[in-house]
Amino acid sequence: MKELPLQRPGRAEPAPAPAVPAFALWQLGFRPFYLLAGIFAALDIVLWTLQFGGTIGAAVLRGPLWHAHEMLFGYALAVIAGFLLTAVRNWTNRPTPTGTPLMLLAAIWLLARVLVLGPWPLAAALANAAFPVAVAIGIGIPIVRSRNRRNYFFVGLLVLLGALALLVHAALDGFLAFDPLHGVRLGLDVVLFIMVVMAGRVVPMFTNNGIPGLNARRNPLVEKLALGSVIALFVVDLLPEHALAWAGALVGIVALAAALANAARLALWQPWRTFSTPLVWVLHVAYAWIVIHLLLRAGAAAGLVAHSVSVHALTVGGIGGLTIGMMTRTARGHTARPLRADGFEATMYALVFAAALVRVFGPIARPEHLVAFVQASAILWAAAFGLYVVRAWPVLTRPRLDGKPG
Repeated sequence: MKELPLQRPGRAEPAPAPAVPAFALWQLGFRPFYLLAGIFAALDIVLWTLQFGGTIGAAVLRGPLWHAHEMLFGYALAVIAGFLLTAVRNWTNRPTPTGTPLMLLAAIWLLARVLVLGPWPLAAALANAAFPVAVAIGIGIPIVRSRNRRNYFFVGLLVLLGALALLVHAALDGFLAFDPLHGVRLGLDVVLFIMVVMAGRVVPMFTNNGIPGLNARRNPLVEKLALGSVIALFVVDLLPEHALAWAGALVGIVALAAALANAARLALWQPWRTFSTPLVWVLHVAYAWIVIHLLLRAGAAAGLVAHSVSVHALTVGGIGGLTIGMMTRTARGHTARPLRADGFEATMYALVFAAALVRVFGPIARPEHLVAFVQASAILWAAAFGLYVVRAWPVLTRPRLDGKPG
């Protein structure tokens, strides 16, 4: 008779660990969206430079509107989606879209990027509005089911970005008497708020974890002022400048107050003690660019500088720096790699901030050379994100080093 394997009474054999696929791109939200964002950031700026020089055109969105729209609803939203789809799983201990649902989210994002280049204005509007709403549903289900009330507002902010995307396209197509670029500005205010919220949560923690003995602190009053002033900036940006003569001055006052509050917040994190740790200092320098943006917004409201330089302080220095810093840091953490930036990553950070310096302060010093500064900044930006894609591809497409799913 064949001998049966012995087993202790009342104790089942442990179930085998689930197999982790060799191609892991669809295992968690940060993987496809960080990779798509990196590829798009490098390609978009090249296309914009060609469009800026008159080499190519676009059908639905043209000129500065295309560039502004795509860096907001394309690049920035992709990074935010990847971050939130990953973070919400940790916050709620419930699943967020993976596999086929995650593929569908990526497909909506890709479709929106293609449609703005062609003669399909309604389809482009619907796709660009659908993506943030779909992400809101993807994170909203686990947030609501776990009663994670602290993060309900992220769902609302994503829906608001979807509504602003519709507003921009409706204004562009003549359905609303509204400047579509102003709609993009409101969208940037929303993204700015998301950035300052997330920075306040993770930068002190990452700083203290990455640099032993450094006590990056949060002060409740400073936190309220830093966040509240950014909300106030969005509110005053809703005011029509042509209807209220004092609206521009009010924007300047609020932007200056926001700059001071966020500078105080940054000072509590002690950025001057972080420069030996690139994975930390990149976040501090990026946050300093947010302060610079707010100061330049106040200067633009007073007629001292061009509005475009304040916008690029935010988009290139602030959003670009924070996103590339978070994409490298969180990808390392979620793939079980050492939380230490290598020379390639430090080079990416330096290239992004060099692009910001050239794009912002070059035109202030020598406005007659604007085209040259735009082209030089574009080269630096494209180099940073091209390098990111090369380095991130094996990280984002392969399984975690510890064999766990995700």
